[in-house]
Amino acid sequence: MKTSAGLILYRKTADQLEVLLVHPGGPIWAKRDAGAWSIPKGEISPGEEPLDAAQREFAEELGSTIQGIFVPLGSITQKGGKVVHAWAVEGDLDVKGVKSNTFSMEWPPRSGGEQEFPEIDRAAFFSYDEAKRKINPAQVLLLDRLREHVR
Repeated sequence: MKTSAGLILYRKTADQLEVLLVHPGGPIWAKRDAGAWSIPKGEISPGEEPLDAAQREFAEELGSTIQGIFVPLGSITQKGGKVVHAWAVEGDLDVKGVKSNTFSMEWPPRSGGEQEFPEIDRAAFFSYDEAKRKINPAQVLLLDRLREHVR
């Protein structure tokens, strides 16, 4: 079973809670929106502490590190069986400056040619309600836990 770890960066404005979500890069996700966004996360390497993996993945996917108090939000299991451990951290990030690492895949399919794509093609802050519509449905529970923590 695959296990991932991620961070939910959040900020409070005068009237609402906003969370940072990322959109997966590559041609498969290019036209998908609702349900396609995610918290920044990735697989935990053997022997790696989950929180360390979450921080590493955040840096790899967004090109930036984040400091603060990391509040555990527990874990969820996604539709495919992947377990995701998450932590909340309050802060801000200039989403225009996001620079993701890349991955290679055969594209177009069965062409024999490899192309490189960003792991994350964009990041944005969303209100809690909008984030619930955008995020992978299995991760909504993490947003609910975050909202409870912030209250």
